[in-house]
Amino acid sequence: MSPTLDRVLDRIDATLDESLERLFELVRIPSISTDPAFAADVAAAADWAARDLASIGFSAAVRTTPGHPMVVGHWQGPVERDAPHVLFYGHYDVQPVDPIELWHRPPFEPAIETRPDGSRILLGRGTADDKGQFLTFIEACRAHVAVTGKLPVRVTVFLEGEEESGSPSLPAFLDENHDELACDLALVCDTDMWDRSTPAITATLRGLVGEEVIIRCANRDLHSGLYGGPALNPIRVLAGILADLHDANGAVTLPGFYEGVGEPPADLRVQWDAIGLTAAEFLGPVGLSQPAGEMGRSMLEQMWMRPTAEINGILGGYAGDGFKTVLPATATAKVSFRLVAGQDPQAVRDAFRAFVTQRLPKDARAEFKSHGASPGLAVAFDSPALRSAQRALTEEWGTPALIIGSGGSIPVVGNFNRQLGMDSVMIGFGLDDDRVHSPNEKYELSSFHKGIRSWARILAVL
Repeated sequence: MSPTLDRVLDRIDATLDESLERLFELVRIPSISTDPAFAADVAAAADWAARDLASIGFSAAVRTTPGHPMVVGHWQGPVERDAPHVLFYGHYDVQPVDPIELWHRPPFEPAIETRPDGSRILLGRGTADDKGQFLTFIEACRAHVAVTGKLPVRVTVFLEGEEESGSPSLPAFLDENHDELACDLALVCDTDMWDRSTPAITATLRGLVGEEVIIRCANRDLHSGLYGGPALNPIRVLAGILADLHDANGAVTLPGFYEGVGEPPADLRVQWDAIGLTAAEFLGPVGLSQPAGEMGRSMLEQMWMRPTAEINGILGGYAGDGFKTVLPATATAKVSFRLVAGQDPQAVRDAFRAFVTQRLPKDARAEFKSHGASPGLAVAFDSPALRSAQRALTEEWGTPALIIGSGGSIPVVGNFNRQLGMDSVMIGFGLDDDRVHSPNEKYELSSFHKGIRSWARILAVL
């Protein structure tokens, strides 16, 4: 470790109380983007972020949109020669606090609490999602500037005010400001660690295709005593088709479904196996005992690197109290496909519709409704930026940093990839028990403190 980085880390330690006070100032602003009653507070949080960036030396401005504002800041000072240009993303809006009666203290009055084991947590809405997270990066920049007068890399900071309300203004904003925001690499701080002592980089995200299928047979509901037998039952038709979606080994049977799906590198598979996640640990708390996905694939691989087909809901006939002997005219199912990098969402949608249509008996008709589509994403596992960040995290935490995946999606990462042509490195310091989106949200003090130190190291190695 260089003497300069030593001084930066010492500065972070010495000014932690000041960093916490800045976080608490921001948490006190109830920037709830989903509720129009808080529009002025969202704007106030944007102003606060722009002023804070300016205090470090960024040229920062609040940018208007049809919805809530964005904040964009460009580092104006010196950088290392031939340094890359990174775009850092976070969001300053927060979720609503309902039900308020379940909070142990007012959600916008942040505090530090010491637990019986001596560890300390930061309490308040936004401490973890995402104010505490994105401020770890800003505070790391502040320390580098205070010690050296410059940043190790060129930095543009992009903070969104609508993430918690679906980012309606984001795509157009990226298109309109493409040349300004397109950089060599995006850094995203809105993810989790593996556990309290093990940092992680999220390298894969699954995409999603949502489909609703409606099977119609007779022109009205029928009496099952009068028509049962001769009349075609759409629930039976639909159930048979849905049952055909998987084979006996748990694999999806849509033709071409696995086209483009890759395998994890051998070293990652070894790393994931070494985690030793058991069915009892993962499935036991939800009342299950045995993995039900593709045979021959670990649970982590199933979640992070394999696509799925899941039936999310079925509707048809009479489902109220009591009993009604009816043959329904229609039956409906909602089906989602979680996709991985390399799969084409439209090809999957087309394959599903063809799969259903080909299995329809005479007198059955199918209608389809689309419910969104987004591709899966993966950062190149041998990316120099990813591997450098992994080494920096390992040095800070004293535990080998894991490269993990996410079974869900982070839409902005897809936007950066499709609209700006950038890969993203996703590094966050949240934990599973941070209660984001729930009452009593918290953030570990160690996540905040060591998160700042982690970003200081990552900026240096980049």
